[in-house]
Amino acid sequence: MPARHASTVGFVFVKICGITRPADAVDAVDAGADAIGLNFVPESRRRVDLAQAHAILAATPPHVMTVGVFRDHSAGEILGIARELGLDSAQLHGDDYTSAIAARVQTVILAMAAEDVALRSLDEHPAGIVMLDGPAPGSRVPVDWTTVGDLVTEHRILLAGGLRPDNVDDTIRHVRPWGVDVASSVDATPGHKDPAAMTRFVTQAPKAATKP
Repeated sequence: MPARHASTVGFVFVKICGITRPADAVDAVDAGADAIGLNFVPESRRRVDLAQAHAILAATPPHVMTVGVFRDHSAGEILGIARELGLDSAQLHGDDYTSAIAARVQTVILAMAAEDVALRSLDEHPAGIVMLDGPAPGSRVPVDWTTVGDLVTEHRILLAGGLRPDNVDDTIRHVRPWGVDVASSVDATPGHKDPAAMTRFVTQAPKAATKP
């Protein structure tokens, strides 16, 4: 798993999610993203099928983490897609198969709402990364990060939910997460990325963690 970004040394890990086209993957990598996310949630406007995913991954260099995003898929479905595509990570929303997936996939990202009471039992989940999102992912509604507390010192916290190029700086300085995740706020249109917005987001994130 890529680990060159860590807030304790002045940088954060940056994931750009909702990639639907090879050209957008190239632009995300050029912007400096550490990871890209491919969405397999059926109702998502950014959903990709296996053919699209293969094309995107063919355009993604091996040093960039590739993440499959799943919601309420079966363990078999998740593992089948991850195996066929050679994904580095599975991001799970609402799945109860963390242990089964962790045994077969290099890195599991466990996603949940920042205010979720399940945060009290995070140590019971074998996830390498914990994503804290808003109650309605993709809504662009900022999360109340005062709910995060000491979780950032105990887990690899990936912040999501309402992050934009113009607020990621301030958010990182206050929360000090391991990483940040963005999707809709760097879209030109739903599912099609804006290269300039991605570049602004990525460059603001590493800068933010260096400020006092």
